[in-house]
Amino acid sequence: MHIRNSLGISRINQNLIKKGKNNLVEKRKEIKLILEDGTEFKGKSFGSERSISGEVVFNTSMTGYPESLTDPSYKGQILTLTYPLVGNYGVPGKELEDNLFKFFESYALHISGLIISDYSEKYSHWNAEKSLSDWLKEYDIPGIYGVDTRLLTKILREKGTMLGKVVFNNDDVPMYDPNKENLVAQVSIKEKKQYGSGKYKILLIDCGVKYNIIRNLIKRNATVTVVPWDYNFENEKYDGLFISNGPGDPKYCTKTIESISKAYGRDKPIYGICLGNQLMSLASGADTYKLKYGHRSHNQPVIQVGTDKAYITSQNHGFATDNNTLSDEWEPLFINLNDNTNEGVRHKTKPFFSSQFHPEASSGPTDTEFLFDLFMDEVKKYADN
Repeated sequence: MHIRNSLGISRINQNLIKKGKNNLVEKRKEIKLILEDGTEFKGKSFGSERSISGEVVFNTSMTGYPESLTDPSYKGQILTLTYPLVGNYGVPGKELEDNLFKFFESYALHISGLIISDYSEKYSHWNAEKSLSDWLKEYDIPGIYGVDTRLLTKILREKGTMLGKVVFNNDDVPMYDPNKENLVAQVSIKEKKQYGSGKYKILLIDCGVKYNIIRNLIKRNATVTVVPWDYNFENEKYDGLFISNGPGDPKYCTKTIESISKAYGRDKPIYGICLGNQLMSLASGADTYKLKYGHRSHNQPVIQVGTDKAYITSQNHGFATDNNTLSDEWEPLFINLNDNTNEGVRHKTKPFFSSQFHPEASSGPTDTEFLFDLFMDEVKKYADN
């Protein structure tokens, strides 16, 4: 039984009231989403009160919005979360581990805007330090809730990924296509940086790397040297080369493609994830293309070519490698079971391979984390011989 004061308010409720914003529902202002075909959705603002534009995409994951919003692969995109209730577990703090944010996938939020169905004003989680609303405002990112995200997702699935704009207070802005810019240059590290102190030296090309990639390498006895996307690493000493994920059209990364092509002339192991898969494909002479609406979820099934082994994967990309353009020296490694698109490539004789999906999957399935082991096994063979 709760002990009540003279006003009939329990001590528990008094403590909740003291927490402030977490328990006081703000009066939300109107805001709207307008797609390039003229479709309009009205909702309430729970982020920064400003207008923005970008590419509207959807993610079907049930959890993990702190990880998704800090994924550099979402640069320039207005993200729609299809799970109906968002914000209920707040946002964790900036605790460090291995000199990286423990609960985030990069140093900042990268989305342009956030669209959800229902926003939970009251958050509750053991490591939450702020609300999702406050987090969006901190990074000046607008958010809109009260949108029929099922209908919006259906439109995007039928018509394909579309440009759109979030308009606040009728402050109209022009449509912006982020895929016409080099987004990788905007999110990549600006100067070389080192993480970990393991035996094996991994050189990681940062095209918008997710921190859990670095964490997975560190825990496998690696020292990870992260370099910018356009870094000339021809004279660098390393045991293995890693090409990270990242946003946008891979064909803008001409300097990265040239460097990878030169690295193919050496026998050092190479592994690429997501955009890294596309860049490795382009460096091999293959072609890439834009997907109709991309793959963004925690439950994409893929099959390993030549086997009956299927895996559930986490994905976030809008471009893919064209299997029909691979040279005789290369072959597909994984195929998406939903639409038969490429999910990875490998060289037939050298230790070069890639995955379009994310084996580090934070947060998401870890079914394919063994790919880090395969890569490090090749690194050890090279380094110890």
